[in-house]
Amino acid sequence: MVPTLWGRIQTRLFMLATVGVVITLLIVPLLPGSSGPLSGRYVNGLLVIAAVAVLGVVWELIYHFLMQFRWEKDWPTLFGLLTLVPEGLVLYFLLRSGAVDFIDPVPPAAFWTHFTVVWVCIWLVTNGPMRVPFIRWRFRGGRVL
Repeated sequence: MVPTLWGRIQTRLFMLATVGVVITLLIVPLLPGSSGPLSGRYVNGLLVIAAVAVLGVVWELIYHFLMQFRWEKDWPTLFGLLTLVPEGLVLYFLLRSGAVDFIDPVPPAAFWTHFTVVWVCIWLVTNGPMRVPFIRWRFRGGRVL
């Protein structure tokens, strides 16, 4: 069974809050082009994760609408990885335009490194190890409750 819209949103938020935060904490000191105090870079990195989470709910609604035109009402697994391109571009342009003004300007290399590493790690965990402890995840439509 395909995860429901609510299940996909829950999964996205759970993965960002766990894997996304851990990866962010590990790679922020190593990001290229970053300057300033480390605490400020951590805050910025975590705010970017929060922005990805908020925009991700909107993306899930768009993806859900588009999936209604597919016979099996689901994306191939690779599409989940490739959606990093449109999602990353939209967030990047929102940050560059100042539309998300509570996040300090992030150097392009730092943003793309952070975004890509977090995205790939979340995709790998979701499509691999997460299926072991959450064996019923797919059978209940992705619902946590």
